[in-house]
Amino acid sequence: MKSKFLKKYPFLDYIFIAIGAAIMALGIGIFLVDAKVVPGGVSGLSMAIHYLSNKSVPVGLMMWLLNVPLYAWGIKELGKQFGARTFFGFTLNSFFIDLYRGDVPGLRFIKLQETQTIKDLMAHDFLFLILIGAVLLGVGLGIIFKFKGTTAGSDIVAAIMQKRFGWKPGQAIMFIDFFVIALAGFIIEVKHLSPDRPAFSLTLYAFFLLFISSKLVDTILDGFDYARMVYIISDKAEEIANCIMHDMSRGATGIKAHGLYKNTDREIIFTVITLKELTTLTDTINEIDPNAFVIIGNVHEVHGEGFRRRF
Repeated sequence: MKSKFLKKYPFLDYIFIAIGAAIMALGIGIFLVDAKVVPGGVSGLSMAIHYLSNKSVPVGLMMWLLNVPLYAWGIKELGKQFGARTFFGFTLNSFFIDLYRGDVPGLRFIKLQETQTIKDLMAHDFLFLILIGAVLLGVGLGIIFKFKGTTAGSDIVAAIMQKRFGWKPGQAIMFIDFFVIALAGFIIEVKHLSPDRPAFSLTLYAFFLLFISSKLVDTILDGFDYARMVYIISDKAEEIANCIMHDMSRGATGIKAHGLYKNTDREIIFTVITLKELTTLTDTINEIDPNAFVIIGNVHEVHGEGFRRRF
């Protein structure tokens, strides 16, 4: 949930979308294009066209040209939900990719993909190169999504497929990404663009990239697990609750319940603690009542005294 500060100053959304676009473009433009490992979607299709044209068509420009009609189609089919943030996001992402790669007129000297570090990784640690690209792609895309932006492309197609044919967005995006990655692999194989690595190996790297980046997007949207919720069913509930409140200085709530197995009324203790406190709590419960029934669940976000807020 966003803080009141961000709600008060909505222009900050655009600043964070720009940061996300810049990070995402680093992953694509510097680490993935020359490695010939495509991320799927419009960016992957643009890379495939880039390879097909013998690198004469800049990746970022191709992405922008493909996204503009998709953006217009999305507005026509779905309304204004793909608004200014979407146009801003995919435009900046396209610009940063070409900027980093030296494809922007007047700034062709940049070419970050030709730095010694990238060349060394390409030659001696290809997997780490792809892993860095996946992390940058996932983090950048996660930030864009977090602040109500998108990068158009397969997001729009998936939303339209859901409206017209009832496809789930995840299924549609998976189908599109699979098609684009397979197409790119075919182009690389036919044009013999990767003499050092088989096209099928690069395709497997692409699916690995897709998995890592999607997990990072989910993590940024949901947040890292930094707390646990605990339900405790015990005949010594009062004693355990006292330890939680007095020894650990955490709140606890008693929930009235009826046990169907023993047909008895009892009180279930509910509490939320940090990860660091989990071992202390479980040890305390085992000391007081080794037979206690304990349910522990992940918590992505907690609002209230004693816990830090997220955006």
